[in-house]
Amino acid sequence: MDGKALRWGICSAGKISFDFVVALQSLPENEHQVEAVAAQRLESAQSFAKNHNIPKAYGSYEELSKDADIDLVYIGVINTLHYDAAKMMLEAGKNVLCEKPLCLNVAETKNLQDIAKSKKLFLMEAIWSRAFPIYKKLKETIDSGIIGEVRHVRASFTNYAGEKLAERCRKKEMAGGAILDIGVYTIQFAQLVFGEKPISQISSGYLLETGVDGETHIILEYSGNRRAILNASFFIKGPREAIVCGSKGYIRIVQPFWCPEKMVLHVDGQKEQEFYYKLPPSKRSDLHFTNASGMQYEAMEVRRCLTKGLTESPLITAEMTLQIAEIMQTAREQMGYTLPQDEKWSSSK
Repeated sequence: MDGKALRWGICSAGKISFDFVVALQSLPENEHQVEAVAAQRLESAQSFAKNHNIPKAYGSYEELSKDADIDLVYIGVINTLHYDAAKMMLEAGKNVLCEKPLCLNVAETKNLQDIAKSKKLFLMEAIWSRAFPIYKKLKETIDSGIIGEVRHVRASFTNYAGEKLAERCRKKEMAGGAILDIGVYTIQFAQLVFGEKPISQISSGYLLETGVDGETHIILEYSGNRRAILNASFFIKGPREAIVCGSKGYIRIVQPFWCPEKMVLHVDGQKEQEFYYKLPPSKRSDLHFTNASGMQYEAMEVRRCLTKGLTESPLITAEMTLQIAEIMQTAREQMGYTLPQDEKWSSSK
């Protein structure tokens, strides 16, 4: 892989795939090449390919999995298709970067990771936050001890949608809900800071008439009486930021905390410090998601890992992904939000 362009296949022709392809094509051509795109309808794939100047378009994911010119597949399908699409690509010998949540429950997550491990393939959950420079600076600042012993984390991802809530977020058959769509970002942030499995969890909120959660609040307790308070809601307007509190000061990740450019450090007796990392330039401006050009960081991390022969990224390891999946599943169970996939895996034990 060293010295050669990473050859990408894109599984789905939706908005998130649009932004990711723009990110890839904003990076050096000798490092990243988009070779093919697949959708469930050939017309969609062809239109997407034409828009992004992609050589090949497929009308099924299976065709993409059989393309010998692909090194790695980015999976941007809806939540309910993540497991099947990723499994198909792994079994065909393809490395995989799959959008969050990697899977819908712990059993799916473990099974997918086992397949990747058995085939010695790269598998990464696309929690792009982890690759942002601000997250690296956050970890360095915490590890320096400047804010003392870290005792508390708060993270809030609220986005008032009301009646305009997207179908993929509202419907159970699409595995919608706040936990799986935006709550995952708050959870991964707490896990990044504390770096261990929580010892207890309390989740509360409410379900929509469709059976998915519209709002969820989670309290995670960690060893040494440390805690995280996490909020995710489609029906609240509030600051979408994250705060890490220590015994000597605190760090605030300015919104949007999941794809940030700015961090503020407050230490007792010292002047407030701001750290700012400008987003990388994008070749296109018609992006769909906030700070989407930051997906370039994630793509660069994937290439770095594959160049070094790694099968997982140290920024979001298989164990980290599994712990996040466990917290999300526990939150759904405590809220009464069940999915058919839960019953499928429960009955297969």
